[in-house]
Amino acid sequence: MPFPDALRTLAAKAGVEIDERTRREDARRARLREVLETGIAFYHSVLTASKAGQAALDYLRGRGFSDETIEVFQLGWAPESWDVMSRRLVEKRQIRPEELVEVGLASPARSPSRGVGVIDKFRGRVLFPIRDQNGAPTGIGGRILGAEGADGRDTGPKYLNTPGTPLFDKSRTLYLIDKAKGPIRKSGQAVIVEGYTDALMAHQAGFDNVVASLGTALTPGQVALLTRYAKRIALAYDVDPAGQKAGTFGAHALSGLIGQLAATESGVELDEVRVVRLPEGRDPDEVVRETPDRWREEVRTAQPIVEYLVDTYARAYDLKTPGGKARFVDAVMPTIRSVPNPVMRDAYLQLVHRVSGVEERTLLEVLRGQRLGGASGLARDQRPPLASVAPSGASRDEGQGRITADAVIASADSLPIGDILRGVLPQEAELLRLLLLVPELQLKVVDAIGPDQLPNTVARELFRAVVKAREPDDHGVHPPFSLSALVQSLDAETAALAQAVVARSEPNPRELSDADLAYELERLTIDLEERALDERADYVQSALAEAEALAESEAGAGASERHAAVDRLVRESQAINDQRRSLHRRREQTRLLSRTAPARPAAPTTQPTTPTTAAS
Repeated sequence: MPFPDALRTLAAKAGVEIDERTRREDARRARLREVLETGIAFYHSVLTASKAGQAALDYLRGRGFSDETIEVFQLGWAPESWDVMSRRLVEKRQIRPEELVEVGLASPARSPSRGVGVIDKFRGRVLFPIRDQNGAPTGIGGRILGAEGADGRDTGPKYLNTPGTPLFDKSRTLYLIDKAKGPIRKSGQAVIVEGYTDALMAHQAGFDNVVASLGTALTPGQVALLTRYAKRIALAYDVDPAGQKAGTFGAHALSGLIGQLAATESGVELDEVRVVRLPEGRDPDEVVRETPDRWREEVRTAQPIVEYLVDTYARAYDLKTPGGKARFVDAVMPTIRSVPNPVMRDAYLQLVHRVSGVEERTLLEVLRGQRLGGASGLARDQRPPLASVAPSGASRDEGQGRITADAVIASADSLPIGDILRGVLPQEAELLRLLLLVPELQLKVVDAIGPDQLPNTVARELFRAVVKAREPDDHGVHPPFSLSALVQSLDAETAALAQAVVARSEPNPRELSDADLAYELERLTIDLEERALDERADYVQSALAEAEALAESEAGAGASERHAAVDRLVRESQAINDQRRSLHRRREQTRLLSRTAPARPAAPTTQPTTPTTAAS
């Protein structure tokens, strides 16, 4: 159990008094769990005992879930209503509206004079209660019914989790850990999937050492939770090596995970972190439901993560050409460099040598070398002395450890800002600027968009570094975010990007209102999502043209498989178009809302000064 719970349990056994502040906090958390449990029970009754939940119940049964699973795991349905849950719990269960907000079940209403002053957080979604390892409720995950935008409406994100609350910290939570911890300890291995339905179907089929990571990212906090029960981890993610497919786990994300594991004292060796190879285009719940023996075998033969990445990059480049070999080595070497165990690192270097044919001596030079020159080649000791500069108008003591645009630009060895920023998209630079200069917005940014949705490697690394620096400590208290400490902890290339982003000549986002900041975040999120969709659409169109040509040239069984591939690609193309239309509706709605927002503060710049103008 978590340390505070263990402390209280042992204190009671030993007859030790817990101080009054701790008692009040215990009582408060117990009350919040009671409120959340009441909400879970309400939504479960809507799903199983009301006409409003019948369509959702039919959907779950159609997905292969039994009534017993629905009952045991207390699945629920949030009807399409602004405040049906809030009104019921406030009026019938004497729960205060502010308590519903605090546990993440509701949000403050824009017109608090109407109804009970709050609106339901979840609407039109199948709900999955999330519990900690002791079975206590911490949050809820919601999935829209059917396909996104299937009925022509903008339904928001496919999956929606409870926001961060005193009970819920997504980075330290695993779905079904309460049910899986015993089987994980018994088998010595944890299997991690992305979604609620994947984990739920695995448990229904008897594979009860499976948990879900509530998204594609696996955090050090989740790894620490798992390693209480086992040291072997199998990742059964929808892995897309190119990182182009929406909602997948790319090769860069796997490389980042290696760095995260290396930075923790989890005791997990990298050869014990493995990747399960799923059949092309099939989700874990489909494999579990339709071919359970295939699932069992794929988990048993999962490939160690570094070997998987070496194979992935080897297929991505033509190793028969010098250029292909060079690009392969450039791609795989950051992964090898992040392996902390020198014996394992040497073994992986030999693997790269065997796969690529590049001499080990050459690989060692690359491993130990540092890219020099250009915008991203600043050595660590060449950075501007950030900790010694203060904002203009601040005293020396007040500014210690602070970093500002003026300080960066005025430093003796000022950065080639324009050259550095040409390596990232304008939307990436703007998003990173918000993260670095408005720390109070960081958690909202992380909820809106993940690091893996940024297309450029250095931008992703900076995003991940901010997320890691913003993680809560063991007491659940967020430490103050220090920009200078963050920059000093980065490698030279990532630090240069951080400094360049901060030093951009444009209005300070700290001067924007909350409404304008929300607008900017939504606009940037839509832009990045649209760009990823465009890239995926280009790839699908190219693959479709190739598949159609092959289907026309083949006969017999081969032609049947090719035609099936064509049908799949056509469906994917249609799905991309649907997602694009949904994004366009979101963009238009964002523009409409921005027209009613207060004007931005004037600033001495040529940049647009209103959200509507900026969007256009």
